[in-house]
Amino acid sequence: MPNPEPPDWKPDWKKVRLLVFDLDGTLVDSKQDLAISINAMRTEMELPPLSLDVIATYVGNGVTLLVRRSLGSQATPENVERGLAFFLGYYREHMLDHTAPYPGVSEALDKLDGHKMAVLTNKPVNFSREMISRLGFDSRFERVYGGNSFPQKKPNPMGLNQLMEDFQAAPGETLMIGDSDTDVLTGRNAGVLTCGVTYGFGAHTLEKVPPDVVIGDMRELPPLLSGRAGA
Repeated sequence: MPNPEPPDWKPDWKKVRLLVFDLDGTLVDSKQDLAISINAMRTEMELPPLSLDVIATYVGNGVTLLVRRSLGSQATPENVERGLAFFLGYYREHMLDHTAPYPGVSEALDKLDGHKMAVLTNKPVNFSREMISRLGFDSRFERVYGGNSFPQKKPNPMGLNQLMEDFQAAPGETLMIGDSDTDVLTGRNAGVLTCGVTYGFGAHTLEKVPPDVVIGDMRELPPLLSGRAGA
């Protein structure tokens, strides 16, 4: 799929009424639990551990690709299947050992409660919904879609298009918020506005695919959408 250009309209942030958030690296810092689970899988398969930072670069395109990348030269179809099964079982038990919302996320969501809000992630939907529920965020989001909710994952716009249909929101009324180029491309492919967060573990990819706006803290989002940014 070609990389579309950013929307050619000037953003009118006050018109935005649907906010679609990525999960890992955007709402929650799950880097450590993902890395521990991947290294547990590698230990199970008699492979040495990888660094947390290396594993973080593999996150964002779905769990199968995460496992495949983490296995490297050992990523035969049989090993990927075996590794995926182990990883999913281990991660389900340990996904909230260290994972927590990023600073400012809860406060920002409180101030955004006048907007429709949803989560669109490439993480499996059952894990995503459980994580959001256990972190106390389930009442915030009217929809949670995961990497297995549709035939295609992000950056395919299928999930984002469905959310716009769900909420009867136009592209100019919709904002995709995420930490990586995958999220920006998802937004562009759907023709919506995009916001990149610089604190997530995919933030280095925003340089090659810049969003319409960049924030360093989720608490910057409410004043942006109300037209009070910089006031």
